[in-house]
Amino acid sequence: MSQPDLYLMAAIGAAVLFFVLFLQGRGALRSAREEIRAAQADIERTGRDLETARKETAEARSRHDALNATHATLGQEAARLRTSLQHVVETRAELAEERDAVAAARDAVQQQLYALRSDHAALRADTDGKLASAQRELTAMKELREEMSQKFEQLATATLRRTGEDFSKAHTEKLTELLTPFREHVSRFENELRGVHKATDQERTRLSEQIRTLTERSDLIRTEAENLTRALKGEKQRQGAWGEMILERILEESGLERGTHYETQNSQRDEHGKMWRPDVVVKMPRGKCLVIDSKVSLIAYEAAVNAETDEDRARHLRDHVTAVRRHIDTLADKGYHRLDDGSVDYVLMFMPIEGALSEALRTQGDLTAYAVSRGIGVMTPTTLMVTLRTVDHIWTVERRESNAEDIARRAGLLHDKVVGFVTNMEKVGTALDTAARAHSDAMGQLSSGSGNLLGQVDKLKKMGAKTSKAIPVAFDPAEDDDDTSGTDDTGGVNDTGADQIAGDGTSRALPRPAHEPAE
Repeated sequence: MSQPDLYLMAAIGAAVLFFVLFLQGRGALRSAREEIRAAQADIERTGRDLETARKETAEARSRHDALNATHATLGQEAARLRTSLQHVVETRAELAEERDAVAAARDAVQQQLYALRSDHAALRADTDGKLASAQRELTAMKELREEMSQKFEQLATATLRRTGEDFSKAHTEKLTELLTPFREHVSRFENELRGVHKATDQERTRLSEQIRTLTERSDLIRTEAENLTRALKGEKQRQGAWGEMILERILEESGLERGTHYETQNSQRDEHGKMWRPDVVVKMPRGKCLVIDSKVSLIAYEAAVNAETDEDRARHLRDHVTAVRRHIDTLADKGYHRLDDGSVDYVLMFMPIEGALSEALRTQGDLTAYAVSRGIGVMTPTTLMVTLRTVDHIWTVERRESNAEDIARRAGLLHDKVVGFVTNMEKVGTALDTAARAHSDAMGQLSSGSGNLLGQVDKLKKMGAKTSKAIPVAFDPAEDDDDTSGTDDTGGVNDTGADQIAGDGTSRALPRPAHEPAE
């Protein structure tokens, strides 16, 4: 093959190769374009997703800002609610005090109203009686005055006719003298009657004013009582606070001391670590305790009291019994008597409204038996007061028994002191007897017997001694040439001296007095 042929063949091969490569390049270009379009579609889809994500992020940020604002608002609302709760607690305490004041004022006003009504009725009856009696007396007086005037006039006419003008003047004066006291008596009686009428009118006016004032106060008290009733019916928390307040008052009146004999709202944990807080824990001797919890059932009971038909009343009473049983079950499930090893095996449920328990028992007679079966003793103010007074008596007996040993010891000491005192008093009596004998002997030596001191002194006076006072006691006069050193006529103790009682209870001899020789 020639060289041109080879070139031709090479050119043809190159052309074929170029064509083949061209065809492959077109396919690759087409594939690349399709991939580019797919990539562009992915980019567009990614852009749309990115835009969506941006929008969602913006919305999330908006929601986050809104949540932050809501959180701040809720914080402010929580602070306001805490303030409102504190205000509600204070309002509840004020309401309890106002309710007590209203109840006391209502009772006082009712008592005053009853007393005033009674006084008014008695005063009216007394006044009416006095007026009737005075009217009768006045009528009788007027009739008597007219009758006497007629008689006196007739008598005067007859007398004037008989005695003439001279006697007429004297008789007229006599008649005037007789009638003047009667006129004065009638006038005084009329004045007294006017005074009684005036005093009665003033008293009626005053009573009317007081009755109107009492009526207004009674209406105010009734309104406040209705407000209190609505408040107690509105919130269970207020009902519970009211029951606890009544329970606290009964505890104070029972003689028990708070902190010593009972505790209120004392928090304790049970064996599972749960916190319980009974209303009152009453302490008893020997480590025992009694749990009291107040429960108020008022809504259904109030509806039963105000029911207009027997059917409504029966239905509300059934609801009331159900509420009381619910309180019993709730208190029994709490197990307050298991909180302390020294607690008695039952819990007292205090119902401050005695009528509520009475109506419940009238509807279901075995309610208390059911309560006892659940370890609950239902108490009203009367029965609870008796129970607490019994606890106070138990404390008194316990204190007496605990002091018995100390009393016995002190009694022994007192007995020993009494014995010592009696012994010392016997010694004092003996010493007093000895002193009395010594005093008698000394007085004998002073005033009796030959050579007594007072006789010698009196002899000096007789011999010319200047004196201004006389000896105030009787004595034997001294004799001439009397030996004053010997014994006296009474066998005195001139020679031996008298025994003098010393401060230690012993006796010692008095020194012999020096006697001057008789002149």
